[in-house]
Amino acid sequence: MSPGCFVGAAELYAAMGGDTAPVILDASLVLHRPQVDGDFRTDSGRSAWETAHLPGALHVQVDIDLSIPAATHNHHPPPQDLADRLARFGIGADTPTVVYDSTGGFWAARTWYLLRWIGIPVRVLDGGLDAWRAAELPVESGPAHARPVASWSAHPVREAWIELDELREIDCHAGNLVCALSPAAFAGTEPTRYTRRGHIPGSVNVPARELFDDRGLVRPPAEISERYRDAGTDLDREVLLYCGGGISATVNALALASAGIESVRVYDGSLEEWSADPALPLQVECDGATAQATTPR
Repeated sequence: MSPGCFVGAAELYAAMGGDTAPVILDASLVLHRPQVDGDFRTDSGRSAWETAHLPGALHVQVDIDLSIPAATHNHHPPPQDLADRLARFGIGADTPTVVYDSTGGFWAARTWYLLRWIGIPVRVLDGGLDAWRAAELPVESGPAHARPVASWSAHPVREAWIELDELREIDCHAGNLVCALSPAAFAGTEPTRYTRRGHIPGSVNVPARELFDDRGLVRPPAEISERYRDAGTDLDREVLLYCGGGISATVNALALASAGIESVRVYDGSLEEWSADPALPLQVECDGATAQATTPR
């Protein structure tokens, strides 16, 4: 396969019959829209995977298989733990890997970000399962079985994360702390999955969904860069991304990488961690005005 963050359906299909066929992961998982504040519900995408998936694709439930479920925030495992989990899926240090999902691309992006962090050559199927079906390529149903590989030594190959303590102290350039949530979530005008509504003061909004077209295909690099510049982000400086729980932010990281922007870190704790501390300020927008929201609602 050619280099890059994404792979098209036709190119992937051709690669699946080659000597270096990639391991394919289906990262589908359903994150329900909150109905009231604090409403956090997920459903496994395993049943959808069993119904239809790319030939040979393995289902990975990201919030369990590639996370620390008991953690209240910062869910990513340490590098060696992550590598040991991936080895059970047949993924070694140099294993070509492609990830997709059927639930909007968010969990595929999270998986991509984790694997890339420890140096695995990973790409995302552009457009996910919908693009594969649109190309009239074959799907399978029923189980698929991994071929585990031996444990291997892992270490980070890039700076991927920023922690709360650093974020509180850093003098972030105006426009370079970016929230990937929807405009309504950023403004605090709709229910949140977390403790309080709103956004971190000083941050700007570049919604993850707007970086992809109506078919779920990534927008051209020039359009992605323009959306950030319109928000006031200086792409010659480091970009810090956050969202609700470290998922949508990785979508923005993926889109930025596709546009050649590599100086990016994700605040994995995001609003899940920030909003839980009533001493940390959040801003909400009321009738066009900005107000502080420092107490739970």
